[in-house]
Amino acid sequence: MASSLPAFPRFVFTIFEPISLIAGFLGPLISPQFFAASQLATSKDVAEAHVLTPTENVLALQLGNTYLLLGLLGLFILNTTLDIPTVNAYLAALWIGDIGHVLVTGWGLGLKGTLNFLAWNAVTWGNIGVTLALFSVRTLYFLGFFDKQKSGPKIGRKSKRT
Repeated sequence: MASSLPAFPRFVFTIFEPISLIAGFLGPLISPQFFAASQLATSKDVAEAHVLTPTENVLALQLGNTYLLLGLLGLFILNTTLDIPTVNAYLAALWIGDIGHVLVTGWGLGLKGTLNFLAWNAVTWGNIGVTLALFSVRTLYFLGFFDKQKSGPKIGRKSKRT
């Protein structure tokens, strides 16, 4: 269960991440045009939306639905299982997905747009900034940084036998 996670990762993975995924679901539901146009906007200014083709509209809505699905899976898995290997497998899958999410967004923006974070819009901050933050918390979790029994990361710690 989520209670088996240390406090900070538990907050991030069971509260913050599902809320951010609900926001990712609501964006295309409220305005598929704006959501689609904002994916690669390189400015904080409102992205110029065009009338979506039926295919573009369905893609935007399906992406939003995927965010909802991920949020619900996280809530259900992290709040129902006591099996740490299941929790770790779920978080590892998200860790890998984080890498792909950032790489695809970066590829779409190009190197200049990716590195120009001061010009990112809210969607780009979600796609890259928030995803990198979640990736960082997952990485620290896997490195043992949040272990309850020990203070700090496992790496570089001396054995008690010495």
